[in-house]
Amino acid sequence: MKLAFITSLLPTLKPDTGFEIANLAILDALRAAGHEVTAFGFARPDDMLRPDQSSVLLGRMTIENHVAGKGRKLAWVLAALASGLPINCAKLWLEGRKHVVATIAAAGPFDALVLNSVTMAGAFPALRNLAPALLIEHNIEHLSASQNAAQSRTPVLRWLFGREAAKLQVIEAELADACRFIWCLAEDDRRMLGKALEPKSAVLPLVSTSTGHKLANDSAPQHDVGLIGTWTWEPNLIGLKWFLAEVAPLLPQYLKVAVAGRVPEGLAVPAHVQVMGRVADAAGFLSDCAVVALASRAGTGVQLKTIEALQLGLPAVATSLSMRGLSDLPANIVIADEPALFAQRLADHVAGVRARTIGRLDGAIFIKAQKQALNSAINRGLASI
Repeated sequence: MKLAFITSLLPTLKPDTGFEIANLAILDALRAAGHEVTAFGFARPDDMLRPDQSSVLLGRMTIENHVAGKGRKLAWVLAALASGLPINCAKLWLEGRKHVVATIAAAGPFDALVLNSVTMAGAFPALRNLAPALLIEHNIEHLSASQNAAQSRTPVLRWLFGREAAKLQVIEAELADACRFIWCLAEDDRRMLGKALEPKSAVLPLVSTSTGHKLANDSAPQHDVGLIGTWTWEPNLIGLKWFLAEVAPLLPQYLKVAVAGRVPEGLAVPAHVQVMGRVADAAGFLSDCAVVALASRAGTGVQLKTIEALQLGLPAVATSLSMRGLSDLPANIVIADEPALFAQRLADHVAGVRARTIGRLDGAIFIKAQKQALNSAINRGLASI
């Protein structure tokens, strides 16, 4: 088939957010199945894109809130109010309202559109007139926005996130109804679509292309406990704040705790926690940790940092929410949802790694199973066209 993969962000040379890593995995799987896939999307001003002749850059723009200035954020809010769109869709509409649909139409015709999340489809509804559409729900977006509203400390943010949730819920419902097939990244999300949509939906089990299954060398880990993530994304930040405020103070002070990834300024960090910022090699950082802390407390979809930990066979302590979309947990991963229990199990796990009673596993079996299920789900979805 000739497919148009329509996404807010094109794959970069070094993807470091869960959304980008998932995009690349899905794109690679579609192409590996023999389909001709052209990706259309935006890029950040400083993104280094993959040298890919099958990608069309629709423009460069600042997209994340944490790097946008006050003027830019105000422009997004005004665009959302003027267009009636959620802010995440209005950002794209503001940049591409004059050319996006025409650019994609000119590259066609296509057998199908793969709408990579609801934001592009929400910003440009006319896209759906170009070809039959399939939707990838990375998260149940309106639920994430509702969780953000509940966690917001100011009335203005609560109102903005509440508005976002209401608008996204309408868009998600319309798209789910109109699309030929829906791929979710977690079974819990698929169930939220409702019984009526189950026949035309499936779960896409992901494999992160940023890690392999080879075990790290036998040298001692640099960090006892490690966390990695895109902390500027609000659902992830909720989990990090919970860990820093409620779990870290309960950990033995001798444990070396490291946090990798973009961390917003002004975040309260205990003295025994090292904030490393963005790291060049996520897999290398994780391999340098005795135990990984998977501390999600909000959000939907699947956690790419969880997938990476499983691919590397790393010992981990995880909240139940961090393991959403996964079953049959490896023996070296334990669950804890209360701060005191989470801290205790981290300390016990680190002690087990030091005593060599808890070790790293070979992730090859996990990777093979994920790839087989991913290909099966893709084929099922495309069969609906």
